[in-house]
Amino acid sequence: MPTQLTIASGIREFAISNPRRIAVIDGDRSITFAELDDRSSRFANILLREGFGVGDRVAILSWNRLEYIELCAGAAKAGVTLVPLNPRGSAMEHEALIRRSGTRGLVFDENLAGNVPRSADGLPLLLCLGEADVGLPYEAAIAGSEATDPMVEYSEDLPYCIQYTSGTTGQPKGAMLSHRARALTLIHCGVDFSLGPGKRTVAVAPMALGAGFSFGYAGPYLGGTTSMMRSWDPEALLATIERDRIHSVFLVPTHAVGLQRVMEGASREYDLSSLETLYFNAAALPVPLKEWVISAFPGVGIHELYGSTEGGIVTSLRPDEALRKAGSVGHPWFLTEVRLLDDDGNEVGTGERGELFSRSPYCMSGYLDDPESTADTIRPDGFLTAGDVAVKDEEGFIRIVDRKKDMIVSGAANIYPREIENVLYQLEEISEVAVVGLPDPTWGEQVAAFVVARPGASIDVGRLEAHLRGQLAGFKTPKVWEVIDEMPRNATGKIIKWALRDDYVSSHSEVGE
Repeated sequence: MPTQLTIASGIREFAISNPRRIAVIDGDRSITFAELDDRSSRFANILLREGFGVGDRVAILSWNRLEYIELCAGAAKAGVTLVPLNPRGSAMEHEALIRRSGTRGLVFDENLAGNVPRSADGLPLLLCLGEADVGLPYEAAIAGSEATDPMVEYSEDLPYCIQYTSGTTGQPKGAMLSHRARALTLIHCGVDFSLGPGKRTVAVAPMALGAGFSFGYAGPYLGGTTSMMRSWDPEALLATIERDRIHSVFLVPTHAVGLQRVMEGASREYDLSSLETLYFNAAALPVPLKEWVISAFPGVGIHELYGSTEGGIVTSLRPDEALRKAGSVGHPWFLTEVRLLDDDGNEVGTGERGELFSRSPYCMSGYLDDPESTADTIRPDGFLTAGDVAVKDEEGFIRIVDRKKDMIVSGAANIYPREIENVLYQLEEISEVAVVGLPDPTWGEQVAAFVVARPGASIDVGRLEAHLRGQLAGFKTPKVWEVIDEMPRNATGKIIKWALRDDYVSSHSEVGE
């Protein structure tokens, strides 16, 4: 079989060429490339011994930690597809995704044992990173497994991962991301973002999310080192950059806000002289914040990216134009074609709004067991949309101006209104509910719920919040609640969510809120 692009290949390569180099740092723990290769092979053989075959699925429920890298590499060595579970999700949410994906195994962080569904006890493989009352200890399993790389053969088009996301229906959809798509993403990240042999980065965003995985795993995959951050702490990040002589960091705008607060009031200066690159995703940096980032990190290249789980990295605004084109997401990234289309599929002109479609080797293969949603997202010509509306200026710079789909992007998390609405509709006092995203200078967007009570009923916001938190992750709970008399509707009777959003923003701006 010809050589295939897989996410195991880089780990194998540097275990041979630089076996004693540190691949991952996690607090006071570290692991060399030789050890990473050894341990990932042991995990691969655990999967094979338990009967996992090529394309079978194993889920990971964990915060960023050293083992995340070896689990990803080990699954790839066995040809087993990953199902990353958001560590902020609830046990009920995880149970649904495990069932829908056909997952046969779960590896979980001991600190997330309360988020493991009870049904996981019935899985053929259940391993705990640490000590827990359920599952087998991961370290004991690793110690008893063979360290020989199984060298399982499979096509580079095999999904390395099923990354769950959602669309307008709010039902989770599993984006199938191939080894080839992700390997090419990692390689081109090395070209743009100071990643590669001997380079050092930090995994700040959760590796359970698409961007967090790519930019955390890229370190060792390309022969560099990744330092793990288990939770967001701006002072800890600055200390990590100083201690580990970090070259590049991936962040989202809310991280920049936290850094600004800390750095402007810091009792001491950190040595950040090793830093070469900062790159941002999730939402465009507000111009004042971007100006602060550039001034606070002099000589550091500032990149802004636009992309999606389904489409990978789509565009990039590089450092040379960081201020002149602030608010833009730049030009199409490597090997990427972009088209802005109207509702009839025709390309729009300069300055005109159109739905953004992209075609590249980074795009997903489709949604797992969902041909209808796949057809809605990927055109017959291979161009894919995440539902965003954009305009292109006379120089070809692209700016995102709206979103056809209802998805809310808050920090690095995608939040889907219909999912929240469906849970709230379980309460008898609610007649109607509409969840929308409101602009937020820190998080990009915040979740807001507009509620109409049933006749004679009253709304207790505390009860609504408690009901949501019992079924969904806490970050999905609305930060803004508005009880209204009726919903704005169009001629066909559908709720006009943009009117709710615009009226709220307008009315609160008038009173200086």
